[in-house]
Amino acid sequence: MARPRTARNRSPVSKQESYKFKFSDVDWTHKISDCPAYYPTLQEFDDPFIYLQKIAPEASQFGICKIISPVKASVSAADVLKKEIKGFEFGTYRQPLRLPKWNANDTGVFFSGERKHTYDTFESEAIKMLKRQSPRLGDLPPSYVEKKFWLEMTHGRKGTVEYGVNIEGSAFSSDPNDQLGKCKWHLKTLRGLPQSIFRFLEHIIPGITDPMLYIGMLFSMFAWHVEDHYLHSINYHHSGAPKTWYGVPGHHALQFEKVARNQVYSRDILSAAGEDGAFEVIAEKTTIFPPKILLDNGVSVYKAVQKPGEFVITFPRVYHAGFSNGFNCGEAVNFAIRDWFPFGEEAGKRYARLHKMVILPYQELLFKEVSEHEGTDIPSSVKATVLHQIRSLNNALFCLNNLKMPFDYLQNSQGSFVCDLCKRDCYLAFTECKSCQRYTCLFHEFKSRHCSCGYNRVVLLRKDIQEVEVVAKKFEEEEIMSRHLNIISCIGEGLARNS
Repeated sequence: MARPRTARNRSPVSKQESYKFKFSDVDWTHKISDCPAYYPTLQEFDDPFIYLQKIAPEASQFGICKIISPVKASVSAADVLKKEIKGFEFGTYRQPLRLPKWNANDTGVFFSGERKHTYDTFESEAIKMLKRQSPRLGDLPPSYVEKKFWLEMTHGRKGTVEYGVNIEGSAFSSDPNDQLGKCKWHLKTLRGLPQSIFRFLEHIIPGITDPMLYIGMLFSMFAWHVEDHYLHSINYHHSGAPKTWYGVPGHHALQFEKVARNQVYSRDILSAAGEDGAFEVIAEKTTIFPPKILLDNGVSVYKAVQKPGEFVITFPRVYHAGFSNGFNCGEAVNFAIRDWFPFGEEAGKRYARLHKMVILPYQELLFKEVSEHEGTDIPSSVKATVLHQIRSLNNALFCLNNLKMPFDYLQNSQGSFVCDLCKRDCYLAFTECKSCQRYTCLFHEFKSRHCSCGYNRVVLLRKDIQEVEVVAKKFEEEEIMSRHLNIISCIGEGLARNS
């Protein structure tokens, strides 16, 4: 979780001050259109990824969508967390109910709560919070609660709420009679399904491959953010009060970042140029600002009011935020299918520019997927991604060969490595210094074959790299990329030799 920034130059005026509004001004909430909601039949609901691919062409244009499950849980989340999981406790974050000025002296930060909670103790705190605000809020429609939330935030009072976030575990029941717990939409089983890209991973990543729980109270908020590596996400609402979501379609992601940079953040807290600077601050997941700012600047925003028994899907590179309407329990996890690969490539480029550590071995996942499925069912956008990756590697390998850098083979059993310079994941080819054991990706300007420690670098090629290139050439021969030049191969020239 983010920490407060150190002070640099003081910004005398907050850009958000012009957006402080009076009670009547919250009518802008009615201008946000609802995202689509889908009601699959039991037959359609049988396979999550087949159904998601069916609705994606339409739903992805909105950034988020709801799916109302035709299968209901027979064991409540409360019973799972109190009876099936022994000793269930969780920590919380305290969230201020105000909008920060977003300058060097006032940035968004959530503080760790003072105590651990059980499900029951947190519910008691949530009831107290509701009574402090208004006992009637629990009986009022989400549209009213939404207005009340933004009034609280913009008035800048000193109140706080608690939110249990990133709690490892699942509230889907293990009871064999629970139909929801047995179905493929159980979030803990998604990673192993045949169409899941995560099936190639040999380890779990909490929150990405394995679900986490989110237990909230009135006005508990999740800040504006995009998923790691621009992944999809799926969130199931187990129980309690509704949750209000806002989503910005992926094709408006850059516009979102421009608005955040120009209308929300002071320049003295941006460490990188352009939209990358805003992306870095947003990535701390403490940025809350009214969607009105986006609407005023021509950025599309859609809304979902999620109730128990409903899934919310966010598509790749979709910025989203929201808040709870009262005590509730949700569960979320990321997922990736083939359509994600072009987005993952763009995320990787940005991570490398910012020297941001990768979480997923993108290149390894890409080439394992296409090597396993060489058929024509692979989307053309994924084939284009493979071709781009192979061309980039070949261009880099030619340059390194001209430096007379020795080439050697790497055992296929070894996984991905991380570039010491830009933190990019490396799988098919990279350099290694045998002395200091530093790994470097091929996308840096090498002026000599010498490492900074003085020893020679060696280019390591995975033994099956030529098989991957054969797949790429097959894609090219299908003429799906007619405007591209032929692949000029350095890989196929047999340059690997003992160093």
